[in-house]
Amino acid sequence: MITATRRLQFCAGHRVFKHESKCANLHGHNYVLEFTAEAEPTFREVDSLGRVLDFSIMKKLLGDWIEENWDHGFIYFRDDREIRNLYEGDPEFIGDWGPGALSDLKHFRLPFNPTAENMAGYLLREICPMLFSQTCVKIVKIVLPTAVKIAEKEQALAVVNQ
Repeated sequence: MITATRRLQFCAGHRVFKHESKCANLHGHNYVLEFTAEAEPTFREVDSLGRVLDFSIMKKLLGDWIEENWDHGFIYFRDDREIRNLYEGDPEFIGDWGPGALSDLKHFRLPFNPTAENMAGYLLREICPMLFSQTCVKIVKIVLPTAVKIAEKEQALAVVNQ
């Protein structure tokens, strides 16, 4: 089996709803995302040039989605009523800020807590199959470190394999 792995970087804010420690607060990360593609078994391992898929196509497909939806935005869990109220407005919830106070700012609602594990799984199981459906490859692995130092030393990471 031959695979190709591409690295992307993005910045995003989030909080982990009902977390027992400091991750319950609003904060952000400089994420480094690695995703791995392999050719679908019914096709070939590599193309006539010896590639699983051109790296620029990999970057465009997933990188454009990340740029549009997550990069420099706030990612939150749909059950987090305080945050949902700020972005979407929730007439049943009255918080310190008015409903929809941040609706003009970039945000992305997930059906689960935005942990690195959940985000990686969402990309692998939901987003990548849709984005790569017109190619001959399948994304089989997502690696998403949860924190990166200025020197880009990984402190923690989530790995989700297909």
